[in-house]
Amino acid sequence: MKFFIDTANLDEIKKAASFGFLDGVTTNPSLMAKEGLSRQDDHIKAICALTPGPVSAEVLATETEAMIKEGRHLASLAPNVAVKLPLTMEGLAATGVLAGDGIRVNLTLVFSPLQALLAAKAGAAFVSPFVGRLDDVGHDGLELVEEIITIYGNYNFGTEIIVASIRSPQHVLRSAILGADIATIPYKVIQQLAGHPLTDRGVADFLADHAKVADK
Repeated sequence: MKFFIDTANLDEIKKAASFGFLDGVTTNPSLMAKEGLSRQDDHIKAICALTPGPVSAEVLATETEAMIKEGRHLASLAPNVAVKLPLTMEGLAATGVLAGDGIRVNLTLVFSPLQALLAAKAGAAFVSPFVGRLDDVGHDGLELVEEIITIYGNYNFGTEIIVASIRSPQHVLRSAILGADIATIPYKVIQQLAGHPLTDRGVADFLADHAKVADK
């Protein structure tokens, strides 16, 4: 499984990259706004410089022709930009054109397996099912991921599944068990993946035992 970080914060991206397992970055207008940015091209370029992996940069346009124009601009900023589009009819139409240009597209805000099927048919490089938001309204978000994996396996689609809207280590664990291609994870949850109370206790015990010998 590939690990992306879901953030627009450069410090978080640098820290995640320092761990040695960062495979890409996803951003969106909300994450940009959190950093006080409407969306600045220089900021996207800075993110792209921190990882050789795909960096999803989302369009703000909602109409097909405007999406295509904006998507082409975003793709021109760095070779590892993946253009992020909402899964709407307009977004699907734009996906076909951009994919035809050789631009990788990440279709986002996916909440049903049929949306994911359309994404693959349109030529998207990535599809992003939002598991946390489905959990919030009483659905099992990981069930959607399982259904997408089955559909894509049936037809050998090359579209990679990015499990998004991750809220906890359990989301990452279940995604890995199901065989999802990618998890895009907030920095807070990345930290939680490495934590375990028995590890902490074991380290403390080892240090305490060493101190006993060192004091003699």
